[in-house]
Amino acid sequence: MTDILEAKQLVIKAGHRLLETGLIARTWGNVSCRISDTHFVITPSGRAYNNLTPDDIVLVKIDDLSYDGDVKPSSEKGVHAEVYKHRPDVNFVIHTHQLNASMVSVLRSDINFVPEKSASIIGDHVPVSSYGLPSTKKLKNGVVETLKRSDSKAILLSNHGAVCMGADYEETFKVASELEKVCEDYVRRKFTMLTGNIAETFDSINSFITEKFAAAETAKEVQPFNSEREGEYIKLFPAQGGDVIRVNSLTAKPVSPGSDYPPEVQLHLAIFNKRKDVNAIVHSKKPEILAVSKCCKLLKPLLDDFAQIAGISARSAVFDPDNTIASSKKVVRKLKGRNSVILKDNGMLCVAGNVSDAEAVEMVAEKNAKAYVASKLFDKKIAIAPHEALLMRFIYKAKYSKKADEGKKG
Repeated sequence: MTDILEAKQLVIKAGHRLLETGLIARTWGNVSCRISDTHFVITPSGRAYNNLTPDDIVLVKIDDLSYDGDVKPSSEKGVHAEVYKHRPDVNFVIHTHQLNASMVSVLRSDINFVPEKSASIIGDHVPVSSYGLPSTKKLKNGVVETLKRSDSKAILLSNHGAVCMGADYEETFKVASELEKVCEDYVRRKFTMLTGNIAETFDSINSFITEKFAAAETAKEVQPFNSEREGEYIKLFPAQGGDVIRVNSLTAKPVSPGSDYPPEVQLHLAIFNKRKDVNAIVHSKKPEILAVSKCCKLLKPLLDDFAQIAGISARSAVFDPDNTIASSKKVVRKLKGRNSVILKDNGMLCVAGNVSDAEAVEMVAEKNAKAYVASKLFDKKIAIAPHEALLMRFIYKAKYSKKADEGKKG
């Protein structure tokens, strides 16, 4: 077994490495290391990985999940404990919301073929556990049932992410990295089976889904701007480069055709003036998000973190550059109570209280969009139930607001 201080340092090292490789972002996911037959150490709840210290890593008892001190362990500690109970050979566990694993998790089907090279790292299949809300007994029990029926070193959590395990830090990290390749290969093989073509990139799959499901009528092109509130002013940054536009939100006149300002300024102004909680907007045209904007009038939450961070759904609206005032109002209405709105044929607006959080909305939107593309490819329609999405959204916003308030007090 591993010395407790060494184990804590390995957990911190894994967190840094997961951030660097993109397998984990922000505080999403958790890492643990077994130190004995009775205890493991795990990352704390809701703290950034890039500045953790050994004092932040929590010692947890395997049999009853008890711990000492004021630092709360990850809310998914129960999942880690069950892995250690059922797999004596496992000493390191990583739970991620990584992109491709999350995409395939929404299909709720085991991957029953794994290429030989990958199989030597993960196992000859990748099982999927039954769905349960994050941090619940139902989620944990689903993992237990999966551990009983499979010896794979990777488990997909339905509509959530993955649990990867190994004898040590290095092996577990290899499993997490290899799982991304296996999940992408799984989707590409489905594309080849349907079309007879090889997907050189995922763009081929996006194009296939777009051609099959896009509406015949298209919206006018909207130029993407990212924007930020700065006191009374709104700063707009052209996504494709160019001069920053600075507008006084209190005195700006409506933007109409022939105005000195591009029509998209009116759209951003309308959102900022209606949503006082919004201080940043990211207009995303990432490939999967763009594909969704061409095919989907209502993007349901296929992944937990989308429901929590982006909203219980993303609704579609048309922004017309030739009718900026009326169409901007429609976009604002569709954004109500949400942090994302689809612009038909033009990607998605991701909004939040600051730039970092708006970028986080874009990240979960990209994952949810990629999951949507996969679900259309496999003809699977397994969105998270509306009442569960609403509950997650409510809990997330309550917890996030509380942490924000604590940060202000500190």
